[in-house]
Amino acid sequence: MDKNDIEIRLLQITDLYLDALQDFNRYQITNRVMYKENDEYMYKDNYFIEYWDELKKEQVIQSLIKCICTGGIVVGAFKNNKLIGFANVENKFFGKYREYLELPYIHVSYEFRNYGIGRQLFHLCCEKAREKGAKKLYIGAHPSEQTQIFYKSIGCTLAVEVNKEIYEREPLDIQLEFVL
Repeated sequence: MDKNDIEIRLLQITDLYLDALQDFNRYQITNRVMYKENDEYMYKDNYFIEYWDELKKEQVIQSLIKCICTGGIVVGAFKNNKLIGFANVENKFFGKYREYLELPYIHVSYEFRNYGIGRQLFHLCCEKAREKGAKKLYIGAHPSEQTQIFYKSIGCTLAVEVNKEIYEREPLDIQLEFVL
């Protein structure tokens, strides 16, 4: 794949029509997951497959629209005018020093993974979050080994402060942060 064919940019509401993810392939095979036991993180075998149906894709689009409407940031990766990757940063500061912003979504369509698109989306989110005054990004990250390897490779670490609301949304997620 020619990386020059990929356009990474800030999205507007007009980019987020309900079927914008129609061709998006949120497919993930997980063989191992990270988990916490006795204050220690380790991996265990756990096989499952995740896939987004059309209803889930519409829910994600609605969430991204809401993010923009409340002052958040949504970025996307396009190939041939099709959305093949996206990420967002909410506009609600939290934490003891109100220095965190949440990065709830960062996804790249299955067939476009391992080309650095997720990394580019992440870096653009970091840049935009810094402009908003954030000091850290907070990520409730999928526990799959592949996902954890990705976040570690871009410099994320275990969250110093755990956001209870985000944790309770997905208690099996690993709570991470990235210092901006």
